[in-house]
Amino acid sequence: MARGQGPTADSSAPLHAWYALIILIVAYTFSYLDRQALTLLVGPIRKSLDISDTQLSLLHGFAFAIFYTVLGLPLGRMVDQHRRTTIIAAGVAVWSVMTALCGLATNFVQMFLARIGVGVGEAALSPGAYSLISDFFPPRTRPVALSLYISAIYVGSGLATIVGGAMIAHMPALDLPLVGQLEPWQGVFIAIGLPGVLVALWVLTIREPARTGTKAGVVPSIGATLRYMAEHGRTYGLLIMGYAMFTLMWNAAVAWLPTYFMRVHGWTTMEVGTRFGLTIMISGAMGVLFGGALATKLRDRGHADSNLLTGLLAAMVAVPAGLASGLMPSAWTTLATVFVFQFGCAMPFGAAAAALQEITPNQMRGQVTAVYQFICNMFGIGLGPTLVALFTDHLFHDEKALGQSIVLAIAVSGPLALLLLWMARSSYRRTMAGLDFA
Repeated sequence: MARGQGPTADSSAPLHAWYALIILIVAYTFSYLDRQALTLLVGPIRKSLDISDTQLSLLHGFAFAIFYTVLGLPLGRMVDQHRRTTIIAAGVAVWSVMTALCGLATNFVQMFLARIGVGVGEAALSPGAYSLISDFFPPRTRPVALSLYISAIYVGSGLATIVGGAMIAHMPALDLPLVGQLEPWQGVFIAIGLPGVLVALWVLTIREPARTGTKAGVVPSIGATLRYMAEHGRTYGLLIMGYAMFTLMWNAAVAWLPTYFMRVHGWTTMEVGTRFGLTIMISGAMGVLFGGALATKLRDRGHADSNLLTGLLAAMVAVPAGLASGLMPSAWTTLATVFVFQFGCAMPFGAAAAALQEITPNQMRGQVTAVYQFICNMFGIGLGPTLVALFTDHLFHDEKALGQSIVLAIAVSGPLALLLLWMARSSYRRTMAGLDFA
């Protein structure tokens, strides 16, 4: 569908906006459920495929980054020019099937290729979802709407550990026709992957909204988008890199904390699934919703950079709690500090998405979101888990030192996030003051 078309003028549009948001939240939840299931299956996957922590971290992160390198921007351009719901539905269907195919992998290469396919979820979903939500909701309520959408990250991550823990504890070995014998961890991937195809069909029931916030004379090409970002290079550069460091900090910890509780504190897979899963789900959802409400409150009080200010306050919560988590004497006190760390890490991301949308012409929002997602995922998903694994394997030379590795990763990335976002404030306000969108 060309831009500017879409049935949103009728009186049912507000209700349909919330209906669309619910569907997008469910899709995003499945995205993280499919992605994060790997974190709880580290032990059986390492044993079955005979791989190291570093190879496992590449499955968790770098495979996603490869997909973003090749197709992130072209998908963003498609979002800016064509029907967004169709693009999202196709992405959901592809990553769901590829998750199921992870369950058929018998070696590292097969698993790596399947995980590249799973990476289509973020690449196709969020640029379209951010663009849709920005057209469904006005600027004042946009941070809350985007925070509700982003809360699916933490619900999905929590469900991955809860459901994955329960399934790995009770899933029997399977003997399927044409496939043969499968181990329990392989059955988990198949069981959580295939239902996503139904979600893809549900996405197609969303009506395409009219595009808002357009800028006259803008051509939605990749070159034009990159030139626009370069014109406001200090704003985009500091903003995106600041949130990339936030993403690195969060992913470095969340990718390995389940394994840390099992290796160091002796928790079972089922115990980690329930305790850590609930912590991630509750604290993450609370944090991102609080951040969205805070950004709206700050905006109402006259702070033009309210979305960015929320990120600074979030870093002040997350970094001390993350560093303290490595100093706790027991598993339960560690989990308590992880709750606060997770709350702080989640706080800024609804406001971060809103910040990017409000300084970007509608015709470029999909592509700018793709650039943002690509950089955040390169550093966060691509580097974060691997950084912890490299510290463990090559700096400490002790798999029991996983806690120190996590804290060291936070000590590097957290202060950088705070510094970059602080430096971005003045240029962001100047960019906001110069906007001339319709």
